[in-house]
Amino acid sequence: MTHPAPDPVRLAGEITRQLGQLADHLSQLPPREATQVIARILDPDNGVLGGITHLVATGSVFAKDQAERGALPAEVWLALGRAANELHDITLDLDEHKDTLQRIGAHPATTAAKPPAPAPLVVRRRR
Repeated sequence: MTHPAPDPVRLAGEITRQLGQLADHLSQLPPREATQVIARILDPDNGVLGGITHLVATGSVFAKDQAERGALPAEVWLALGRAANELHDITLDLDEHKDTLQRIGAHPATTAAKPPAPAPLVVRRRR
């Protein structure tokens, strides 16, 4: 017997709740584990950010169809399209750091190792 598809509104609520739990856990994790979780979240193919980007892009396609039918204002479709594009750009920006995060998360912590030197934070924007 097949199971019926879950209620999409309930599913969205459950995913939102679980994302909140993940954020709470992330704030409590040791650095190595937190880095592993962040690397997994930011994975463009299988991560949370890629999934959310895909979800917003799918919503944009739906909104375009509804805007063309007159059921939604065009501004809704345009806003969703911009959001999908911005998320995609952010995913590309973060993808270049994926290997670093995975490498740092994979190395076991050593107590005898010299602690990493803090790096000055530099703000740079590329778009």
